[in-house]
Amino acid sequence: MCRLPALIRVGHRGAPALAAENTLESFDAAVAIGVDMIEFDVLPGRTRRGGLFVAHDYGALARHPPLTLEAALAHFATPAFDGVRLQLDIKRRGDEEAVLGSLDAAGLAERAFISTAARGVLERFRVLAPWLPLGWTVPDVPALNELPGLRRLYRRGVPARAAARIAAGEVDALVAHWSLVNETLVEAVGSAGGEIYVWTVDDGAVIARLAALGVAGVISNDPRLFGAIVQ
Repeated sequence: MCRLPALIRVGHRGAPALAAENTLESFDAAVAIGVDMIEFDVLPGRTRRGGLFVAHDYGALARHPPLTLEAALAHFATPAFDGVRLQLDIKRRGDEEAVLGSLDAAGLAERAFISTAARGVLERFRVLAPWLPLGWTVPDVPALNELPGLRRLYRRGVPARAAARIAAGEVDALVAHWSLVNETLVEAVGSAGGEIYVWTVDDGAVIARLAALGVAGVISNDPRLFGAIVQ
């Protein structure tokens, strides 16, 4: 069991401010700074026989030598990462059993936290591993970026929707973009018994404001920014 501080410091894909994202070098840089959790992406190959990789999208997978999920987990199982939690952001549905199998094989299931915006993934993980912490990533509607009116409507509805999902036991946490986070959302999620993790924050002042609001954790490309936050 990992003992966590008041604000959980999460390296987004490691520490991209210091090394290429979703690489062993980036993970090493994040843990050297002293993060409590490392977030990374899990993407299946273009065919189901292609295995699972640590990459945000297929463009990234093509640009870099592919890092397999198994290789990443083997790295996380080394002593340097003892006590560091792992946030696996699942990019596609259909690989839930394979992800769990990889975590079990590496002996890291107890340190894992699953998050996703992909429909159906959290429901499947809840059935397969009811004890596994799950986070609902929002916004989960790509069109919001092009439709400001819809974004405002979506934002107003998130507190009630998140609280309902947490209260029903569907998820344990909300993984929210920083632009959606305010006092109303923090109170709604907390009252339902859940946590909020905020992505992706690369401004020390914003991190401090979020910590003061009482969010559980902040996800940053530059974990050095956490050094100015008083725990």
